[in-house]
Amino acid sequence: MAYRKLGRKTGARKALFQSLVTDLFIYERIETTEAKAKEIRSVAEKLITLAKRGDLHARRQVAAFVRPEVADATTNQDVVQKLFSEIAPRYAERNGGYTRILKMGPRRGDGAPMAIIELV
Repeated sequence: MAYRKLGRKTGARKALFQSLVTDLFIYERIETTEAKAKEIRSVAEKLITLAKRGDLHARRQVAAFVRPEVADATTNQDVVQKLFSEIAPRYAERNGGYTRILKMGPRRGDGAPMAIIELV
């Protein structure tokens, strides 16, 4: 499987994905670079598919991935609860394609292409 390394070692890249995906589930819309948005799309979609399954094992797998104690004092369990009780039922009839990436144009500081990734 080929994927972007984003100039990071494995641990840092995994931590970045955990933080971005957790924020995506909390706010349902985040602004990041195009490359990061395209990479976290697959991770987020897999977690939503797990949440649609709804069993205990799926809940534990999601809880192991989402980042604990992130912005606004939201705990790991709050994010998992939101994913299973609000987000997953919304996509019960949908088979994939839970996220949308909207391109925004270059970032002012370094010209990096920016994008918004949001839940559909």
